[in-house]
Amino acid sequence: MTAITAELVKELREKTGVGFMECKSALAEANGNLEAAVTILRKKGLSSSAKKAGRETKEGWIGSYIHTNGKIGVMVEVNCESDFVARNPEFLVLARDIAMHIAASDPRFVRREDVTPDVLEREREIYREQARATGKPDNVLEKIVEGRMSKFYSETCLYEQPFVKDASVTINDHIAAYIQKIGENIRIRRFVRYKLGE
Repeated sequence: MTAITAELVKELREKTGVGFMECKSALAEANGNLEAAVTILRKKGLSSSAKKAGRETKEGWIGSYIHTNGKIGVMVEVNCESDFVARNPEFLVLARDIAMHIAASDPRFVRREDVTPDVLEREREIYREQARATGKPDNVLEKIVEGRMSKFYSETCLYEQPFVKDASVTINDHIAAYIQKIGENIRIRRFVRYKLGE
């Protein structure tokens, strides 16, 4: 079993906003695995970012990024709860980082719920045909399709993409860390990505 250090508990507290004893207990239950401990706390309803997720976000900032070659530009609307936070330098850094990520990763949708039914069905059909071509039994085909759909979401949905500055976290995780730090709900509402000639 992994030793539960004070630094590990502190890191979990900063990530979730949950009290010391709950964090220590979750880490013990997760054998020192930080991500598993976050999941345990969220399941118990203790993570403050999960509690903030339902709060309205009517303020925010339009972040922008123009790539150094001047051929790709992005504008993204990042919302928060108050104009005070919208002017916070950390929030502005987040908006710019998200815009830069969009320039680099070219997502098509903000979140998986935004994927249109026709795109979903087309992708599923392509993956079904590819799975059938492998000659695997029918009961395995749907699992293959679902696995490929998960990969599709992580490639095309902004919230599920690995963050370009730290591929060990998704954009969703990156935003959750800011929610903990700033103390307000934060959402990406929409974005537009321009590429010269397209």
